[in-house]
Amino acid sequence: MITVYGIKNCDTVKKALKWLAANNIEHKLHDYRVEGLDANFLVQAESQFGWQALVNKRSTTWRNLDDNLKKTLDKSTALQVLAEQPTLIKRPIILQDGIALIGFDEKEYAQALTA
Repeated sequence: MITVYGIKNCDTVKKALKWLAANNIEHKLHDYRVEGLDANFLVQAESQFGWQALVNKRSTTWRNLDDNLKKTLDKSTALQVLAEQPTLIKRPIILQDGIALIGFDEKEYAQALTA
């Protein structure tokens, strides 16, 4: 079973979940707004994608961050801010069984998840 990390009311997460269902891929959503987020998950995601890719600069959370924080953001600060404000994390994320996907791209999902 694939675990999709994200937030249930995110349109991009909804698209990914709809695609998974349409392709009969067993999955579950880990809504980190409701269920929280393990710090180890962030470390693993950062090592796979890089901290810059994890930060959703198109989000309302990003726009509401202090400008000085945005300018001085680095790896350690980013991981701390992402842990405190998970809505800042780009989503969805699938990170298991050798599969690493961030965001939703139908072609990437098809290539990674269908044989």
